[in-house]
Amino acid sequence: MRVAVTSQGEDTASAMDLRFGRAKWLILVDTKTGQYETHDNAVNLNAPSGAGIQTAQNIANLGAEAVITGNVGPNAFKTLNAAEVKVFLAPAGTVKEALASWAEGKLQEVTSANVEGHWV
Repeated sequence: MRVAVTSQGEDTASAMDLRFGRAKWLILVDTKTGQYETHDNAVNLNAPSGAGIQTAQNIANLGAEAVITGNVGPNAFKTLNAAEVKVFLAPAGTVKEALASWAEGKLQEVTSANVEGHWV
């Protein structure tokens, strides 16, 4: 399975970014092999609007089947849901810790946004 994690840095030892649309980096992990790709999300980091929707579209285009983040707004959630990308919320920690919690079944899939739009 390909899982995207919002991140503040370029590798799995980095802190997870609790923001979805304005996350600095997206780390796409192949859970079968453990290999990952890092994708710069700077274009959306300072976007005046639409950051969540655009980030969600980018994640879907990368072929992710799930995303782990700290918070997701309503428009981003709708976009991910339409692309059939599952959304899991994790507390602060590293990307590696979030992936381990997901693999152990400790993260619950969410069925709606957990913050209002334009959360900073």
